[in-house]
Amino acid sequence: MKWLNFLHFYQPATQQFDVLEAVVTQSYLPIFKKINETPDAQLTINISGSLLELFDKFKYHNLIDLICQSVAEGKVELTGSCMYHALVPLIPADELSRQIKTNTEALKFYVNKDINPKGFFPPEMAYSPTANAVIKESGFSWIVLDEIAYAGGKSSPSPAKLYETADTGLKLFFRDRRVSNLVMAAVARTPETIKEALKEEFKSRDYLVTGMDGETFGHHRPGLETLLFEIMRKDNFNTQKISDFLAENQMRLPVEKVNIVASTWASSYKDISDGVQFCSWQDPTNVIHKNQWEFLNLALGLVKSVSPDIQGYEMLRKKMDVALASDHFWWACAKPWWSIEMIEDGAFKLLDLVRSVPNVDKSSLETASRYYETIVSIAFDWQRTGKIREMNRQRNEYQRIPFKERTLEKGGHQAAVYEAFISMFKDQEQKAVKTREYEKAMMWRDALFKIENKLDIFETMNAVDLLRIEIGNGEVERMLDKYTEKFHQIRGGQPEQRD
Repeated sequence: MKWLNFLHFYQPATQQFDVLEAVVTQSYLPIFKKINETPDAQLTINISGSLLELFDKFKYHNLIDLICQSVAEGKVELTGSCMYHALVPLIPADELSRQIKTNTEALKFYVNKDINPKGFFPPEMAYSPTANAVIKESGFSWIVLDEIAYAGGKSSPSPAKLYETADTGLKLFFRDRRVSNLVMAAVARTPETIKEALKEEFKSRDYLVTGMDGETFGHHRPGLETLLFEIMRKDNFNTQKISDFLAENQMRLPVEKVNIVASTWASSYKDISDGVQFCSWQDPTNVIHKNQWEFLNLALGLVKSVSPDIQGYEMLRKKMDVALASDHFWWACAKPWWSIEMIEDGAFKLLDLVRSVPNVDKSSLETASRYYETIVSIAFDWQRTGKIREMNRQRNEYQRIPFKERTLEKGGHQAAVYEAFISMFKDQEQKAVKTREYEKAMMWRDALFKIENKLDIFETMNAVDLLRIEIGNGEVERMLDKYTEKFHQIRGGQPEQRD
């Protein structure tokens, strides 16, 4: 089995130096130093052009040199993406094309003037089939997406096929959620643990795609970068760059044409069926989001009315490019991500942009000021009145109810769900004892004790979620299908769940 390990590196264009310094020191520098020290390293990586600009701005030229070295030595292939982390499905086609072109220009300037990325990473793996033509016309031959984009969670892609879009022939590589989360959530911290968790994959798969944030290793999860280094070693795992795998196997493996389901790597089956798969950035019930998008569209319309020949146009266009970043929408979703500072920063960028438009009319200036004041005042009102705390209280209310109370004590089919999970916990404990993994056996024993005694609400990661990562959602779902059809609909694709 080939392991196609994909990493995504990103920081907002306006990231503060102290935060960037921590991420660079704890994650980026150790990772790229180790890549260049590892003879067999093979990784596919996205580094947004905005992040390369930050490295240059704050004089991390040694890090840029390490990135250049890893690419020159063939250990890393870089993908294309959106320059400022704009959400592919939520911006106009011409703006998407510009974001892609600007990002590639940044790769050529900072890394290698001859670089020509074959793969494309949509930020947040947020994608819809309407973007296929733009991606194809931009020169890419493949995209990396989450597995839920294959059939909306109704079925999973086969590990023995290649996939391509039905309309353009773009090849598709679908991220395996279980294995990606197994690593990201630090459930597995050694090669041996991963090999045990992947024993079925090694038997049945031609290839495995994982997709993770690069900052996970060393910054969000201190010490986890050591596991990444172990994964890169050929004597542990047979890793390969995505483009190399495609070149070797596109004539060997059967190809299935796919109509992509609009989604992100955090989308759940329920999000998609409810039509809110982009709700972290464009929630129809969120009045801040409504004003943010109206404000952005006002600014975009004004910028497009300006002649490219006018003095200062390029600076104006760059302000527009930066304002398209997804960050200020994400921090306004309040499910649970919330930051008044980031909301205000995004609104001020748009206000400053409108003020920068040559000969802008008074009405547009007044409208822009009104949007800014509305967005900021609503955000402060939500914070001041406790609305944010109440939203999070409601979101966490279900999770704070002990699993036993939510299932066994409800009676009926929910009692059967409880018994099914208890059976799975006991089975995992017995398996661990048989293989003499006594520490793991104790973990499952303790999980059983906490669930049976209603102590699981104090867990950082609920034991039920841990079980899903350990044995896979598919196995859990097969156990639960005879009891309920709704259970699998509530889980998204990232370790940090929205609801």
